[in-house]
Amino acid sequence: MASRSAYARQFRRLGIAILLLMFSDAVLDHFQNPRNAGELPSASSKVEVSNPVCGDVLQLAVRIEKDRIIEARFLCRGCTTSIACASLLTEQLRGRTLTEARSITSQSLSQSLGDLPTATFHGAELAADALQTLVRNIAANYR
Repeated sequence: MASRSAYARQFRRLGIAILLLMFSDAVLDHFQNPRNAGELPSASSKVEVSNPVCGDVLQLAVRIEKDRIIEARFLCRGCTTSIACASLLTEQLRGRTLTEARSITSQSLSQSLGDLPTATFHGAELAADALQTLVRNIAANYR
């Protein structure tokens, strides 16, 4: 009879194998090595959005100078793709104007990560929702 630790090792290996089959290298890289994770104390704007269905929560913060996003950071409590999409989003935001940032969509994030499976596409939608909310809030404050 196998020990509990042997079952645990087999389960861990199986879990890793499933992740490798389910997600692209880009998704796994952004998940395992998230870029720009953490607080942004000097943020020009910060928003928090959530997905009530799965419970994922994403906080997105940016610092803007001379109409360009010069820094973006995120905090995310969520699944693999939510973290990966938030990481990618912060990379794509740097150096863009708000008008340019509007071109980032859930589809473009998914494509950049190797086309997310339908079951995990909500991670891209969460990131896009955070961006849209952020842009709306900034535009409302500059009117």
